[in-house]
Amino acid sequence: MLAVIRIVLLGLFIVVGSTLLLLFCLIRPFHPNNTPIAAHWYGRMHRLLGVKLDIRVPPEIAEGGPYVYIANHQNSYDLFTLARAMPMNSVSIGKKSLKWIPFFGQLYWLAGNILIDRNNKGRAHGTIEQAAAAIRKQKISILLFPEGTRSYGRGLLPFKTGAFRTALQAGVDIVPICVSNLHQRIKLNRWDNGTVIIELLKPVRIADYASDSVRELTAHCYQLMRTKIAALDNELAQGAVSHGK
Repeated sequence: MLAVIRIVLLGLFIVVGSTLLLLFCLIRPFHPNNTPIAAHWYGRMHRLLGVKLDIRVPPEIAEGGPYVYIANHQNSYDLFTLARAMPMNSVSIGKKSLKWIPFFGQLYWLAGNILIDRNNKGRAHGTIEQAAAAIRKQKISILLFPEGTRSYGRGLLPFKTGAFRTALQAGVDIVPICVSNLHQRIKLNRWDNGTVIIELLKPVRIADYASDSVRELTAHCYQLMRTKIAALDNELAQGAVSHGK
């Protein structure tokens, strides 16, 4: 019964919330803060799922930027967990087909996110240049999922290099965002689904890498995130988290 109630409320929230946010984005289409505002709104629904969030942001983040943010992409619940930590003045890059999802897709587009055609390698390459140009000219940050797909409990998947090429081309640092394991942790029929930790790591300095060292940079960030995610999962397993949001 609890699962049915949650599904109905989530459905109503997506329809009503997306409609209101659409109207908001129509007033100021493609504004760089549209995406964080919408993401935080969706992220507040973690409470309905019975999840507490522990979001950790190092002080170094506020002192710099713009950045290329990279995050692990686990499942559809990212929309109600990871979204709550979306940094301000940021947009994301998603597949072009998202545009056709009722309510959410139109909102995603009007919020100013960059849409790519994954079936067209030439356009995908052009997207890297487009994203780098947006970072330089508009001083905005971009959030990317370097795995390229949801992991669905398979752990941190191998990284594609697009996010790292974007950072090198734009000349901005990379900030990894690590989310503790969500796979089979959220049960809609369970009232309390525990805590999810979202931790932003200190910026990885692009100045330390040559323009042709994209694979070295990719491997370094992969190892950083893999180690941190394992540490977060262990922390939760040990019951060391004392608070949530």
